[in-house]
Amino acid sequence: MTKHNNQPDHTIALNRKASHDYFLETHYEAGMELMGWELKSIRQGRINLKESYVLIKQGQAWIIGMHISPLASASTHIPVDPTRTRRLLLHRKELRKLIGATQRDGYTIVIQSVYWKRHWVKANIALAKGKQSHDKRAAEKSRDWQKEKAQLLKASKI
Repeated sequence: MTKHNNQPDHTIALNRKASHDYFLETHYEAGMELMGWELKSIRQGRINLKESYVLIKQGQAWIIGMHISPLASASTHIPVDPTRTRRLLLHRKELRKLIGATQRDGYTIVIQSVYWKRHWVKANIALAKGKQSHDKRAAEKSRDWQKEKAQLLKASKI
């Protein structure tokens, strides 16, 4: 069984708060520049995306706030910084689109998930507009109504 190119092989971490706080529009797949100890920690699932976001600086995309906890067996001759700024690897064309959207249109870039694609660690990032509190309440009501509707349909089939 083969996977589609846009379907991740194995999800490592999700940022559930992203879809709650933002309207997610365009999605991009980006590679990450990681150190050896970070890769080993990611294999153990020691990654947190809760407060992370993407910043465009000097024509490059950077992840800020992503926390990768070091393993106890991490090398002592390399300084370990769990929340260091990590570079995202994107095509120039994608970077130009992201730069234009964030500067002109008032979008922000959030990380939605980190996953394995074959032997590479990839990040699913999205252009996003912030939700206001009334938008969040409307989304929650809609989600509750969909659940209730599904339960009613299930009950009527029995």
